[in-house]
Amino acid sequence: MTTSKFSRKHPALAPLAKTVVIIGLGFAISGCTDKKLEVGPATASEIPNQSKLVQFNQDGKLVYTAYTDEGDIIPDFSYVGYNYGETGIPSVPVVKILSPLDGDNQAAIQAAIDEVSELPLVDGFRGTILLTKGTYMVGDSLRVAASGVVLRGEGSEDGTTLIATKPEKHDFIIIEGTGKRTTLKSNQTTITDDYVPVGAMSFNVKEPENLKVGSRIIVRRPSTAEWITAIKMDQIPPRPDGKPVTQWSAGDFDLRFDRIVKAINGTLVTIDAPLTNAFQREFGGGNVQHYKFPGRISNVGIEHLRLESAYDAKKVYTVIGPSSLYREDDVPCDEDHAWKAITFDNVEHGWANDVIAVHFGFGCVEVKREAKNITVINCQSLDPVSRIEGGRRYGFNIAGQLSLVRDSFSRRNRHDFAADSRLPGPNAFVDCHSEHAYSTGEPHHRWAAGLLYDNVRVEGLHAWLMANNRGWLGSGHGWAGAQVVFWNCSATIIGVAKPPTAQNFAIGVTEVIENLPSVVAAVANMNEMSGLNFPPQPPFWGDGYTESPQGPVEPRSLFAQQLRDRLESKPVINE
Repeated sequence: MTTSKFSRKHPALAPLAKTVVIIGLGFAISGCTDKKLEVGPATASEIPNQSKLVQFNQDGKLVYTAYTDEGDIIPDFSYVGYNYGETGIPSVPVVKILSPLDGDNQAAIQAAIDEVSELPLVDGFRGTILLTKGTYMVGDSLRVAASGVVLRGEGSEDGTTLIATKPEKHDFIIIEGTGKRTTLKSNQTTITDDYVPVGAMSFNVKEPENLKVGSRIIVRRPSTAEWITAIKMDQIPPRPDGKPVTQWSAGDFDLRFDRIVKAINGTLVTIDAPLTNAFQREFGGGNVQHYKFPGRISNVGIEHLRLESAYDAKKVYTVIGPSSLYREDDVPCDEDHAWKAITFDNVEHGWANDVIAVHFGFGCVEVKREAKNITVINCQSLDPVSRIEGGRRYGFNIAGQLSLVRDSFSRRNRHDFAADSRLPGPNAFVDCHSEHAYSTGEPHHRWAAGLLYDNVRVEGLHAWLMANNRGWLGSGHGWAGAQVVFWNCSATIIGVAKPPTAQNFAIGVTEVIENLPSVVAAVANMNEMSGLNFPPQPPFWGDGYTESPQGPVEPRSLFAQQLRDRLESKPVINE
């Protein structure tokens, strides 16, 4: 597998104290920490290569230096994943055991899920359904729609295999609550700060009496016409082929940060995780709305399974890649089969652990828009079957928020580690690796805010990492991401361009993967579609913030050190 120094401490950057969470029922906790959390040298004076924006102090804790005069900092990404990373994935007791049957096992497995879904919740859990070792033919989707239910096999390799046999495009394991989130207009208030910086966990509001500690809130950053004009997304150039390009419209690109109120001090409200985009009064400021979501489920997981999609092997084609860099004959291209192995929606605090997904048309795991705090760990997306075109082969795709993909592997996908549009962060890919990538690891389109690629290695003829203006690509993708951080990553080239009103970062390189034809193609491609014109300077491209192209920086893993710091003490802001 230019920095400007902030001369004052902004109240909106006040961090939260450590929170301790105890899981009941005597469940064993696993996966909370591992050897990768070790940071090496104990004191700052012993650390040879550090970023100007994130450094160790004499106590071995991270210190953040603002990169704008307004106080924007690289945010704390450690809040992502199950239970904010404060506990590991729980080992939930088995309450139901199944063995493979001859023929279709869908009805039996779904019946077991439904049965366990009716059990009482005890400290948030109902129990685990164990599928014993063997092969299960499954003729349709499986659905988990209740909190506290876990589906577990006896190992992803030489253990439990589920084969999706339905010859139609469908999602295989669907983890999804019911209904929709509803906001309460009577409990809303307006942010009064002229500027709330990136990384903030506090802000002032006009009517704090409309909120209370524990309130579930949406912190909404509006997408005003003024902001869209400032970032020139109403001026996306036309496609060379004459196909339509859709300019961005006011109101269509609001960011809705899903948060919980942790403290109220006068008009100052503190929330449970950082904001990953600045809120500027000149672009509409922001507001806060209390919400209810009774149908959202939690504490659900899929683990220790191999998932395969059956497909028609007779359907093949020849692929010739962009710029004719590669050609492959007899590529399996059947698309009438299982598409996404696992999807999460209307879910908070869930996980997929030790899952191998093989031959699915889209990918292994998709975290959808109404999912948050999902951990995907030790998973693999292998050898998808589909055409090698848009809308296909996204090995791991995040469309929700506060979610983590870690220690995972992708092979023969297009966008191995991708983020969707209009995406409020933080989200993170950590210690992930891809081989034979047909395209980029990236925020894919239309302003994903607050995304970390930490020790991500991508390999292949088009294996690039990018956060830039995708311009007319698609129907007018435009600026794909903001506050995207590539930390100690490895690729042939890492593209980071600076969006107006925001920034992207490439800090440290673990290894430069040499591939000159790919560099030339990548730079030509990025310049053409964005309308920008930056020369190739591997391993980086663009006018975003870059540091240490010659090698890695410390800490090895930004995410791991941020998590350690948060669980041990409060972080420090440079003054």
